[in-house]
Amino acid sequence: MIATTVAYDLVFVIHLASALVTIAVFVALHSAGRSLARGAETAALARRFPVRRNWAARSIHLVALSGLYMASTGGKDVGFSRPWVSVGLLCYVLVAGHLEARTLPLERRIASRVAAGDAPRDLGAKFTTSVDVALILVAVALVAMVTQF
Repeated sequence: MIATTVAYDLVFVIHLASALVTIAVFVALHSAGRSLARGAETAALARRFPVRRNWAARSIHLVALSGLYMASTGGKDVGFSRPWVSVGLLCYVLVAGHLEARTLPLERRIASRVAAGDAPRDLGAKFTTSVDVALILVAVALVAMVTQF
């Protein structure tokens, strides 16, 4: 359904760009968790876990919104009746739920402890595992989008 309308193509580019940003953010979060688990210095951890809301991790929502637009305006090859679209939506719901319920609250807890001078190495492993769950779900969605079964 590429190159049918300018609006569809722009949304497709936004969809791809936001997916790449999401993957990059999750890889950076994984790296931050590993550095905490390995006992990095407090100054380095303070840069990786700032005490503020993580808006970059929420780029996953833009992936879903653009995907919904494409599925609703696309033809029968890209519609909601396609199984790969359903897999993508299911993966989004699971990633978003996991991110908002587990990963981001854990990140805020780590950030506040690092800011207080306490670098909890045990939370680094938990955080890394939590981010890995999100990355696996994103990978499943990516495979579904690429193969379009």
